[in-house]
Amino acid sequence: MTGTTASSTGPTHSVETLPLWAAPYATKPVDATVTVPGSKSLTNRFLVLAALADGPSRLRAPLHSRDSVLMIQALRQLGATVTEVPGDGDYGPDLEITPMDPSASGAATSIDCGLAGTVMRFVPPLAALRNGPTMFDGDPHARKRPMGTIIEALLALGVPVATEGGRTPSALPFSVDGTGEVRGGHLVIDASASSQFVSALLLVGARFTEGLHLEHVGKPVPSLDHINMTVAVLRGVGVKVDDSVPNHWRVAPGPIHAFDQRIEQDLSNAGPFLAAALATHGTVRIPNWPTETTQVGDLWRTILVEMGATVTLENGTLTVKGGPEIKGANFDETSELAPTVAALCALATGPSRLTGIAHLRGHETDRLAALAAEINRLGGDAEETADGLIIRPATLHPGVVHSYADHRMATAGAILGLAVQGVQVEDIATTSKTMPEFPQMWEAMLQQGTGDDETVTSEASN
Repeated sequence: MTGTTASSTGPTHSVETLPLWAAPYATKPVDATVTVPGSKSLTNRFLVLAALADGPSRLRAPLHSRDSVLMIQALRQLGATVTEVPGDGDYGPDLEITPMDPSASGAATSIDCGLAGTVMRFVPPLAALRNGPTMFDGDPHARKRPMGTIIEALLALGVPVATEGGRTPSALPFSVDGTGEVRGGHLVIDASASSQFVSALLLVGARFTEGLHLEHVGKPVPSLDHINMTVAVLRGVGVKVDDSVPNHWRVAPGPIHAFDQRIEQDLSNAGPFLAAALATHGTVRIPNWPTETTQVGDLWRTILVEMGATVTLENGTLTVKGGPEIKGANFDETSELAPTVAALCALATGPSRLTGIAHLRGHETDRLAALAAEINRLGGDAEETADGLIIRPATLHPGVVHSYADHRMATAGAILGLAVQGVQVEDIATTSKTMPEFPQMWEAMLQQGTGDDETVTSEASN
């Protein structure tokens, strides 16, 4: 199969031949227990903070995936030491991190951002605290992702940023010429394209000479839950953050304390497995669900109820039981959960509307265009709006779901395949971005039956 280029039916798609994965079709209700790998958002935030901490730190049960590997490689390029050490559970090796030394002079280095938003947004401000030039680039689509806000912020802070030709860039590739220190102070940005712009600057603000008073102006910042996560993580390592005034964040200058931190499992990545309970009218259990968390994935506990499921959290296990039908509903700001929600909406018996997610056009692909194109490709009825999607009931048929090198598009296709026999997903391997063993875990979930005590886990986590 070869890709297509379509301006009206979805994002520009690669013309290279990509493998197809036959999405498993559920012949009976799922009854499974699943444990997913660690949170990408938490893993990469703690990795950045460990590179700036006042001593060695340890991450327990971190995510091991392409995005986290890219972050680890980036920190090593900046002078930090990251070492794998035996873990104390079933989640793969822990990580020990010795921080970078901003005072050390460094030769020019290059960082591969891949398609990881946390690497391309979080690491340039960190590189400003390194004494030496750092070049940033990534996958072809990474050059299309919004980067102007971070670049403009660094320039406003007095950090030189340029392309090889000497022009001021607005996207990858570019170089950051750090001097080992940044003065900081009051900085005004427009973060309406991504909350990661705010998080990127907050994570390093304590190491600025004058700290950081970050002010957002413009349309509302999307995904505020991710900024709240960043603030909570900072406070957990001793950084003083004042976010009492909307659109203002004040980070006091001071040390970032070394830490020993266990990473929660990724609740967003739990979503496709939980969605399987609704798509098959079955039951899925996720053990070790946190009672308190800053992860946006905790919204599954309310989203799935609105769609007709029964959801309980008892003794640390989240249990989702699908109802006799999937109900359509209206959802505001589902953020990174939107592709999974949209897949369920395409299987629903009533219409749904997703709003507040215009920023998804700047993710791994234009997710709004991609979701509409792929749902419609299978005979669905999906329509883009200014800030989201409208999805109406329709009978779906077999076909190929294009992934656009986007892990969440691939998992959305897997969900549709549970209820529609004959669905194939292009390039399922793109799920390695955050869940390297997704195909194996998905098939193992379907193989579990009533009374089977085996828990599906990622092989990469064992």
